[in-house]
Amino acid sequence: MKSQTTNTIYFDYNRAKIEDETLINLYKSMLKPRMIEEKMLILLRQGKVSKWFSGIGQEAISVGVTTVLDKDEYILPMHRNLAVFTTREIPLYRLFSQWQGKANGFTKGRDRSFHFGTQEFNIIGMISHLGPQFGVADGIALANKLRDNKKVCAVFTGEGGTSEGDIHEALNVASVWQLPVLFCIENNGYGLSTPTNEQYNCENLAERGKGYGMESHIIDGNNILEVYSTLKKLVESMRIDPRPVLLEFKTFRMRGHEEASGTKYVPDELLNEWAEKDPLINFEQYLLAEDLLSEEKIEDFKTAIKAEIDENLDIAFAEAEITADETIELNDVFQNFVYQEVKASNNTEELRLIDAISLGLRQSMERHDNLIIMGQDVAEYGGVFKITEGFVEAFGKERVRNTPICESAIVSAAMGLSINGFKSVVEMQFADFVTSGFNPVINHLAKSHYRWNENADVVIRMPCGAGVGAGPFHSQTNEAWFTHTPGLKVVYPAFPYDAKGLLATAIEDPNPVLFFEHKALYRSIRQEVPTDYFTIPLGKAALLREGTDVTIVTYGAGVHWALETLNEETGIKADLIDLRTLMPLDTEAIYESVKKTGRVIILQEDSLFGGMASDISALISENCFEFLDAPIKRVASMETPIPFTKNLEDQYLPKNKFRKELKKLLDY
Repeated sequence: MKSQTTNTIYFDYNRAKIEDETLINLYKSMLKPRMIEEKMLILLRQGKVSKWFSGIGQEAISVGVTTVLDKDEYILPMHRNLAVFTTREIPLYRLFSQWQGKANGFTKGRDRSFHFGTQEFNIIGMISHLGPQFGVADGIALANKLRDNKKVCAVFTGEGGTSEGDIHEALNVASVWQLPVLFCIENNGYGLSTPTNEQYNCENLAERGKGYGMESHIIDGNNILEVYSTLKKLVESMRIDPRPVLLEFKTFRMRGHEEASGTKYVPDELLNEWAEKDPLINFEQYLLAEDLLSEEKIEDFKTAIKAEIDENLDIAFAEAEITADETIELNDVFQNFVYQEVKASNNTEELRLIDAISLGLRQSMERHDNLIIMGQDVAEYGGVFKITEGFVEAFGKERVRNTPICESAIVSAAMGLSINGFKSVVEMQFADFVTSGFNPVINHLAKSHYRWNENADVVIRMPCGAGVGAGPFHSQTNEAWFTHTPGLKVVYPAFPYDAKGLLATAIEDPNPVLFFEHKALYRSIRQEVPTDYFTIPLGKAALLREGTDVTIVTYGAGVHWALETLNEETGIKADLIDLRTLMPLDTEAIYESVKKTGRVIILQEDSLFGGMASDISALISENCFEFLDAPIKRVASMETPIPFTKNLEDQYLPKNKFRKELKKLLDY
């Protein structure tokens, strides 16, 4: 093909039965983001924009996908998909404010670029970790399928992102569950500077669809009519026959990964080759040749778009800088939750911890018809601890869902369910396995409300703890990983009564909750528990014993070790505080007790350094120092991984040394 400077049309466009008006709209939809980008590049050189990720040359993909979807169908774009936002007709001043970190943007200056979502326009933006985006799309699509609303969603990534494990997990889940998702891979030649031959070892990424048991297509991403016509047909089919489809769009990134990167690593001949395939210029020449456009009409379009850009830039530039306000920042970490107490009835029965959790979960399923349970072996098998035994018969497999072994995709899917109006409880088979889903917990669930006002209505159940000889991979008490992360709530009950009431509240709460359940307590602890549904507020500790000698602060199995010690050492009169909730933490209960007793010992099962006891100790030092009659004492497990054999595990745990350290503190 000859160079574009000769006005030669590279593509053999097939308009089929596409109406003239649609053709013109497709052109205008590509022209607007191109002109915005060209303006942004000027502003970047002027120092008026801090960073820019260019999608020049890839507009046809975003425009085609967005145009064929209904406005209430979700799209999950990346940072080169400006045309998704403009085709959805987001007011430009809001986009400009977002890029400037102004209040009229979507993140209140807390994130930049396209790292945001908006329910108003059914767009769910990316996080820099790329891969979890596909899992979030799974959750959104699952909600659509459960509603049987004939809706499709589309999610984007680049060819580099397909190397991430989250992508593989999400594609597999979508195939197993037959979720109506368009998985859009923009194969644009380079992941930053790494070429495709160093990213994957196959000719086409679409070929992977066969391995997932998924329909796949290769589409020329620079041919707007091929994109539009193929996608229109696919979407119409998927609404009738819900299923995932893997799409590989062949395109090219004409500018650097971001402008500071440049394109020196790209051969000039490759840039020239792709310049001839420019989606906007080619389509413009086609419309001129078909007498659907004139030079005058093009100029009219450009004049109108330029005026719109300039007018909206003036609005954004005139907007005041955001004023830092500590109260606002702290209040936006969590969605506001107004706790409504449901009082416990007088009808009780003796339940083990495991039975109380199971009953509480069952009653929440009855109370919330939009609550979904997901996890490995949770359906017919009832979970490895049998907590969901009988749930399939009661609620059906649509709501009680076995998952593949892929923690990350399922946590991401839970985020997608929340976005699309569902609650979910995800069971980690063991709390240790959350490491395989750590990224979406920390970076999606925890940060979304703070970033763009989207809550994560997700509870993750975490069977944890030692004392059962399960060894290093099934026995960790890893709560401190999450108490360190703003945006997560952490619950750790020690008794059946508390577990049932706190689980109900955790599910009511629209924020993400890590719900820890100690395995060694599952069948060893019994208590009279109300049979009806009831709630207990998060952030309220329980005072189990009262005394003036010392304050004992603990949670989980530590509560029972402390009780055993106090039952045997009857001369010790202690305030025994069961925290129950680690985040939010009931500091008032701790301070009140410490100010009364003057001595405090903090007991945790986790290893010592960096654990809950360390922070509680620091808080007491800062707030109660003048009331202390002795140093604060922390007691915890050894600084080793958790061993398997009983003698080693007994040595590892702090149970046996707690009594010794308590007496030493009292003798100080």
